[in-house]
Amino acid sequence: MTVKHTLAGDFPGMEKKIHDLKVSDTHFRRLFEEYDAIATELHRFDEGAGGISDDHAHELKKKILKLKDEMYALLQKAA
Repeated sequence: MTVKHTLAGDFPGMEKKIHDLKVSDTHFRRLFEEYDAIATELHRFDEGAGGISDDHAHELKKKILKLKDEMYALLQKAA
């Protein structure tokens, strides 16, 4: 069994900043929702639910890294 990635898990200690930006910044919230949807899809793939190809999963992983980079920059800027 695999564990679904969460932004709070990827950025420990930043839970309050994540919450505050989700509430106050619509761009951050959109990025967060996209990240969460992709993380859910990848988790189902990792659990063997199928539905996506290995190539598509690889593209989703690249996209989630890009989202994390952008959200991290926003979190740093908000500090």
